[in-house]
Parts: sequence; C-alpha cells; structure tokens
Amino acid sequence: MELIASINAAVNGVVWGAPMLILLIGVGILMTVRSKGLQFRKFGYALKNTIGKIFQKREAGEGEITPFQAVSTALAGTVGTGNIAGITTAVTLGGPGTLFWLWVTALIGMATKYSEVLLAVKFRERNKYGDWVGGPMYYIKNGLGKNWKWLGAVFCVFAALAALGTGNAIQAGNIVGSINTVVTSFNPNFGGTEILNLVLGIVLAILAAVVLFGGVKRLGAVTEKLVPGMAVIYIVACLAVIIYNAGNLPTVFHDIFVGAFTPSGITGGAVGTMFMVVSWGMKRGIFSNEAGLGTAPMAHATTSEREPVKQALYGIFEVFMDTIIICTLTGLTLLCSGIDLNYGTMGETSLVSASLGTLFTPQGGAIIIALCLALFAFSTILGWALYGSRCCEFLFGPKAIKPYQVIYVLVIVVGATTDLGLVWDIADTLNGLMALPNLIALAALSGVVIKTTKEYFAKEKSLKEGQ
Repeated sequence: MELIASINAAVNGVVWGAPMLILLIGVGILMTVRSKGLQFRKFGYALKNTIGKIFQKREAGEGEITPFQAVSTALAGTVGTGNIAGITTAVTLGGPGTLFWLWVTALIGMATKYSEVLLAVKFRERNKYGDWVGGPMYYIKNGLGKNWKWLGAVFCVFAALAALGTGNAIQAGNIVGSINTVVTSFNPNFGGTEILNLVLGIVLAILAAVVLFGGVKRLGAVTEKLVPGMAVIYIVACLAVIIYNAGNLPTVFHDIFVGAFTPSGITGGAVGTMFMVVSWGMKRGIFSNEAGLGTAPMAHATTSEREPVKQALYGIFEVFMDTIIICTLTGLTLLCSGIDLNYGTMGETSLVSASLGTLFTPQGGAIIIALCLALFAFSTILGWALYGSRCCEFLFGPKAIKPYQVIYVLVIVVGATTDLGLVWDIADTLNGLMALPNLIALAALSGVVIKTTKEYFAKEKSLKEGQ
C-alpha cells in the first residue's frame, strides 16, 4: 500500500502540477476568448432555455432521454461528495481564498463544459442497441479522425477506472460515513460500525443495480426526480445557516478575497504558499463540476435534442448550479458558522454537519448532512456508472457493458467497507489523466465549436427578423 501511495503521489504531483492547471485554465480561456465570452453574453439566454423550460413536456424516442433528463443525469454525476467533502477539504487546507479560485474555475469552466457538450451531441453515434452514445472518445474519433482513435481509447481507460473510484467507492464511503456520524451523535458508544457499513453497502448496491440494469431511460427517469429534490433540501438548509450567521458575512467575504492573493495574512501562515490556495480551489472546482474532464458530455449525448447548441447551453447551467450555487453554499456555511476549521479535528462531512448544527442542533445537522450526502452520492454513483459503461463499450464493444456494471455494483460494497484515504488520492490522479486527452481534443476542435455556435445564433437571429 505504501508503494502504491508513493507512486501515486509522484504521478499526482506531475498531473496536478502547474502545467496541468495552466492547461485546464488555458483551454477554458481559449474557448472563452474564441466565443467572445459566450457564457457571459448568453447567460440569460442559457437559463431561459434550460431551467426556464424544465416544466415543458418533452418526449424522447427509443435509446434517448429528454434534454432535462440528460442534464439531470450529468448533474447526478457532478453533484456529489465533491460539493460537500471536497469543498470542506479545500477550505480547511487552502483557506477561505480557495473559494475565489473555485469561482474563477467555474466561470471559465462554463465555456469548457459548453464546448464539450456541443461536440458530444454533434459527433455522437447510435450503438447496436439503438442508444445514442457520445463523449470525448467519439468527438476524438469522428472529429479529429480515425487516426486519433487511440487518444479516445486512452481517455476511456482512465475514465473507466476513475468511475470505480471517483464516481463509486468514494461516494459509497461518504454515504456510510455520514450515516455513522448520525448514529454516533445519538449513541457515542455504538460498536457495530463494521456490520452497519456492510449492510449499507449491500443495500446501496442493490438499489444501484435496479436502476442501472434498467437501461438509460430508467436512469434518466430516476435522476430527473432525484437531482432537483436533493438540491432544494441542501440549498435551503445552507441558506438557513448563512442567514442565521449573516453578521459574519462581511468578514467571510473579506477573508475570501484577501486570502485568494495573500493567504498568510488570513491564516497566519497555516495554509502556506499561494500555489496551494490556487491549486486546492481549482482542483476541487474541477473535481466538483468536471469541466474539462469529459465525463458529463457522455450523459448529454443521450439527449433527444438534435441541435448541439441547445443542449450545450445546459452545460453552462450545469457548472453554474454545481459550483457557483451548491459549492459556494457549502463554503459560506462553513466559514459563517464560526466552528473550528483546523483540518484533522474531525472528518470533512462532520465539519459541515457541525456548521449546520449551529442552527439545527448537532443531531439535526448530522441528519441533514447524512440525507443530503446520501442523495448526492447515490446520484453520482448512478451518473458515473453510465460513464464507465460507455467507456468500456468504446474499448471492448457492447458486450462489455453488463460485466462492467456487475463489477461497478460490487465496488459499491468495497467502498462502503474500506478506508478511502488512498482512493481519494488515486481519484485525483485519474481525473487529471483523463482530462488530458479531452483537453487536447477541445483545443483542436475549438474551431468546430465556434462555427457551429455562430451558425446557430445566426439562424436564430434571421428567424426573429423574419417574424
């Protein structure tokens, strides 16, 4: 284990070093500049044509799901423990200033996610079962040409492995961890943790199997109900705590903006270097909203929407909801509450639980976090199952889907009963490795994104003028 940890640490240092952060931000800036800040110029248009149309009745054909089901599946994969545990780690290790760099990553990431989704819909295919399949491996193969198919395969290898850790074991582990916190808050001497974790892991595995083996349409039907419900519960709880501690907000925002550039002035040197603040903010932002990783486009590619730009607008909304709204609320809840944020005093989810406990009592905070985290993490397990399956299908053909799903379901039990410290670290590394092929493809196909976007809005303009 020590050897694996040391090898991973060495690889992670390279993968998530300055060059990788520059590449991620660089591609986002490239897409922002080439699209003339589309995510800002068309932000109102994006919200009007995404969240503004969620109550419109849409029908999807065989092998596809509605646009809102597609974004719900994508959000199911992105809104997970990264929004709670991941942001807590960033704030405790990087200080309040990490939230500023989280926002920067999100604002730039909106252009990245828009581009990924557009390309996924534009270059998708039908598989032998009649389902739409798409994502980085397909826009690499069909956009860059078959000579580049190997690069799509590299993406799939890392993504299929990352799905088992990032989207599965970590999520299962955090679900049982949050439930353990609830149990021990009522009974500090509870001694049946190992048995409880095993039972919870088996229950989660059964629930996931019921959804996953029902196909993409069942997945879409479940996530479109699960995602809005879990988001509302968490948002309302965090807002209540922030409003309750509103007197601390001026100090909190001062610490965020000053700590983003002079961390030692806020933390007294506890955080360390400026690079640590920037990297923690960016790493956790990317881990949370996945802009540049290439995962969410695989969900968006299943949409019944035929116009790539229309579905790509959901990519802008997705990053906004995941990072600007939910991650920010986690950070502000922690910082406003006034609890001790020294890392190591308690687990990440326990810190958020304690923050909520300043209003809802310790037991109440633990219950809210357990419920929200269970919903967040379970939805992520479902979303990433689709990603891993699609990657295996690209590598080995449709017959590989079921065996991979069986392995995926079994890993849920492993994640629920195993220490996840090393898994978190390996997941970080895999996220970086899978991002590289995708970022290369996005930069190479940036001209296609701009051309398709211009054509769509020119057509929209001419239709309006003709009315």
